[in-house]
Amino acid sequence: MRIVLVGPPGAGKGTQAAFLAGNLSVPHISTGDLFRANISQGTELGKQAKAYMDAGNLVPDEVTIGMAKDRMEQPDAEHGFLLDGFPRNVAQAKALDAMLQSADMKLDAVLDLEVPEDEVVKRIAGRRICRNDSAHVFHVTYSAPKQEGVCDVCGGELYQRDDDSEETVRTRLEVYHTQTEPIIDHYRAQGLVVTISALGKVDEVTERAMAALRGENAA
Repeated sequence: MRIVLVGPPGAGKGTQAAFLAGNLSVPHISTGDLFRANISQGTELGKQAKAYMDAGNLVPDEVTIGMAKDRMEQPDAEHGFLLDGFPRNVAQAKALDAMLQSADMKLDAVLDLEVPEDEVVKRIAGRRICRNDSAHVFHVTYSAPKQEGVCDVCGGELYQRDDDSEETVRTRLEVYHTQTEPIIDHYRAQGLVVTISALGKVDEVTERAMAALRGENAA
């Protein structure tokens, strides 16, 4: 299957993408991984992306599109893939349409993970990270440490990252609504959008998504 995964920050796209790709036996292709791989390998596209990023600028669509095209042409993606973070806007969606059409391929579905905005803010703004080891992550509501502000694992100080503040989260949501959300209408016009609730336990959301992709009732 060829699937695009879309949803606001905090919807759990990365987590769901990994589980869904495993269940569907297709590669999980994320924009973040594309950037890291191209930059670490020193590809021409990676050099271009790094130059923009080092200057504090957004990577242009054509660079991101080029990276995605190269990745989707790899042998492991021949029979399907799950795209996470690409396309990010309508221009990228149209470029993806053209890429697939030229290869005589098509998307099977665009899976839209739906989460209320207040829940997104609660999920992200409640995260606390250990200063000693960023792999130690807690949440003030869902997985609170035994002692407030102290890591259960190593005793390090827990803190809130600047980009996890409520103000920053709401800014990220506004960017999502303005830039990315319009691709849902773009794909809805093609009859590809399947919307599911991303509330609940991780495995519940995964099963809901798999059922929706099978064309079953995903309620």
